[in-house]
Amino acid sequence: MRRYFLFYLALTLSFFCGCSDPPEPSSNYHEYAYITNGGSNTVTVVDLRALRILKTVPVGRSPTGIATNPTKNEIYVANTDSNNISVIDAETNKVVSIIGVHRAPYSIDVSRDGKRAYVANAGSANLSVIDLDQRKVIRTIQVGNGSNLAKVTPNGKLALVSLRDEDSVAVVDTETLTLRGKVKTCAKPGTLSVVPDSSKAFVACTDGIEIGVIDLTGDTPRLLTLLDVGKTPIDVVVKPDGGEVFVCNFDASSVSEIITNSNEVNGSFLIGDHPVRALVSPDNSLLFVSNFGSDSVAVYSIDDGKRIGSARVGSHPEAMAFSPNQLLLLVVDTVSNDLAVVQLTDRTGQPRSGPPFPLETIVPLGSSPRAIVVKAFVSQQ
Repeated sequence: MRRYFLFYLALTLSFFCGCSDPPEPSSNYHEYAYITNGGSNTVTVVDLRALRILKTVPVGRSPTGIATNPTKNEIYVANTDSNNISVIDAETNKVVSIIGVHRAPYSIDVSRDGKRAYVANAGSANLSVIDLDQRKVIRTIQVGNGSNLAKVTPNGKLALVSLRDEDSVAVVDTETLTLRGKVKTCAKPGTLSVVPDSSKAFVACTDGIEIGVIDLTGDTPRLLTLLDVGKTPIDVVVKPDGGEVFVCNFDASSVSEIITNSNEVNGSFLIGDHPVRALVSPDNSLLFVSNFGSDSVAVYSIDDGKRIGSARVGSHPEAMAFSPNQLLLLVVDTVSNDLAVVQLTDRTGQPRSGPPFPLETIVPLGSSPRAIVVKAFVSQQ
């Protein structure tokens, strides 16, 4: 990563000093996107520097969740119908290990130290804890029915599991690997996000109009409040600075803004037809929302409090990610089976503060693409 930093430092200096072309990054520096293809049992690897398919990796049946290791060059894929996890070596883009878990693993999250993975097994009411150095399950914890999403808190002390069939969130202590408790929330909890200081979590309850706010500071987690947002809240994302939370209300075609300190809804605004995913820029200024029903990504200025434009993408966009340098927005189109690449800078290389947000290219994927992660690294081979 140091070589990558030096490249962008040289690029910045060239704008100010009139230097000639900046040096290219080292040939063994890579930027890859990994997308699970649930209908074709593969993961597509996209080279983000060349914007082309690098490889298609066969994995298990019906891959869904995917995660990257922050400290080693590995990618982990939850294969829902194979009841296992595929480990992809990012250096070779080959499956180097298969780890068996319990029934219907749906999501996977990795701790910030890269030591453990937490897998929510939707079909067996439990959570698998994997030692990533040994590549084996070290504990299976009964958490509750409908365990379809797992999330590790930023401080690494807790793992949260949404229990869709119990209208609750399970809280697991990652040191003792025991269930600390369950918090009754609202109907059909799904996606959840945790504020940067790990003090509270916000969970979207899809069978209603509510967001549950959970206090994580004490020995016993508790529900702080339920907040009314829009119909069918389907996704919730926290700003990098932790100040606000944004909620995609699928059947209200709106996004709600929540102030995290006061646990109050600051307002809701129309954003597009059936919003499904939200993503906040690293500088906290822009909110990107994929509109499943209008084949577009809406762009909302957080400071100005208004929608400033949109980008046309493929059919039924859902998952999104930024390229490592934040110059591109990557959008997974679930029906047209492709990856839309949206340009976020103008011709001078400066971030765009308004429209247009042009489509750079379209990269074909496999059948029924679902989730995306991005990995930047210097190869050791």
